[in-house]
Amino acid sequence: MARSTRIAEIRRRTYEILELGAFGDWVGLMVSRLILALIVVNLVSITLESVPELAVRFGALFGAIEMISIAVFTVEYLLRLWAAVEHAPYSELAGQRARIRYALSPAGIVDLLAVLPFWIALLFPVDLRILLVFRTVRFLKLARYSPAMRSLLDVLARERRALFGCFVVLIGVALVAASIMYHVEREAQPDKLGTIPDALWWAVVTLGTVGYGDVVPITPLGRVVATFTIFSGIIVLALPIGIIATAFAEEIHRREFVVTWSMVARVPLFAGLNAADIGDIMRLLRSQTVDPGAIIVRRGDAGHSMYFVATGEVEIELKDGHIRLGVGDFFGEIAVLEQTRRTATVKAITRTSLLVLDAQDLHAFLERSPDIAARLREVASKRLGGKRITPEGDILREELAEGVIEDGKPRPPAARPRAKSGHGRRR
Repeated sequence: MARSTRIAEIRRRTYEILELGAFGDWVGLMVSRLILALIVVNLVSITLESVPELAVRFGALFGAIEMISIAVFTVEYLLRLWAAVEHAPYSELAGQRARIRYALSPAGIVDLLAVLPFWIALLFPVDLRILLVFRTVRFLKLARYSPAMRSLLDVLARERRALFGCFVVLIGVALVAASIMYHVEREAQPDKLGTIPDALWWAVVTLGTVGYGDVVPITPLGRVVATFTIFSGIIVLALPIGIIATAFAEEIHRREFVVTWSMVARVPLFAGLNAADIGDIMRLLRSQTVDPGAIIVRRGDAGHSMYFVATGEVEIELKDGHIRLGVGDFFGEIAVLEQTRRTATVKAITRTSLLVLDAQDLHAFLERSPDIAARLREVASKRLGGKRITPEGDILREELAEGVIEDGKPRPPAARPRAKSGHGRRR
C-alpha cells in the first residue's frame, strides 16, 4: 500500500514538472527551459545539416545533437504517457484509457511524431530519409513550453469561426475580382487572363499584396479593376489581423488576471477577502519580479509602496541581524503607514515574484477594509515593538534610552533626562 502511494506521488510530481506544475515551481521551470533550448538547438541543427559543406564538416556534431534529442524526447514522451492519468481531462478514466486518450490527443501526436521517424528508420533497413523531414514537427513542441505560443494557439482556436469567415470573404472577393478581370483582359491577354482560373491566380496574388508581376493588366479598365482589388486586399487582410490582435491582447490580460489572483490567494493577509474584495485589490496591485541578490528597497529611501511575497524569499537587513520572509509575507508597510523613509534594506535571496501596492492605493483600500487595516497595523506594531519612527526612517533608540518616549507617547521636556555629551539624537 505504501509502495503504491509512493509511486502515485512520484507520478503526480512528474506530471507537475512536465506541465510546469504550480506557479513558481523552479524544477518545472528549469525542465521546460532545458527542453525548450533543446528544441531550438535541434531545429537549427536540422536546418544547417541540409547544407552539404556543413554536413560534411560538422556531421558528428549534428549526429550527437540528434541522438541526445531523440533520447530526451523519447523519455519525455514515455513519462507524459505514464503520468497522463494525472491530467485533469483524463483523471476520471482508468489508467490505460487515460494514456490512450493522451496518445490520440493533438499534443500526444506531436510528441510521438517528434521521435517516431527515428525509430522507424532504425528498425526498418530501408531508406526512410523522407521520414526525417518530420523532425521539423518538433517546432510544434514549442507551443507546449512557450506561454506566448500557447496563448496564440488558444486565440486561433477560440476565434476559428471568425477567421474562417474572413477566409470565406477573401475567397469571395478573389472570385469577383478574377471574374471582372477575365472579362476585361481576356482579349488583350488570352494566354494569361483567358480563363477565370488564370485570372484567379492574379486575384489571389494581388489581394495578398504580394504582386509577383508575372501577370499584370495592360488595358486602362484593367488597371482600374486592379486598383480597386489592391484596396480590397488591404481591407480584407486587415480583418483577421485585427481579430487576432484583439483576441491575443484579451488572452494575455486573462492569463495575467489568473496569475495575479493565484498570487493574491497566497497572501494570508487577504485570506478573509471574498471574490469581490480580491477583485478590487487586484486592480490596485502590480506584479514585479526580481533576480537573486537584487535590492528591492534600500534603507533611507522614501516609502512609496508595500510588497507582498508571492514566490521566492527575501531578506531584511537590520542593524542587529537579518530576517527572512517567504511566500505570503509582506514588508514595507511601516514606511507607508508612518509616511517615513525605509527603516531597512530588503534584497531578494532567490528569484522572487512580488505584488506591489502603492501608498495611495493602500490607504484607500484600508479605508474600505477596516478588518484588513486592523490586521496590517497589528503586524506593523509588533515589528516596531512600540517604537516610533522619524520622518528620516530611523527608530529613535536614543530617545527611548533617554526616556523621551514613554508608553508610546512623548514625555514632557521637563521630565526628560539630559542627554550626555556626544550622544545627541539623530535627526
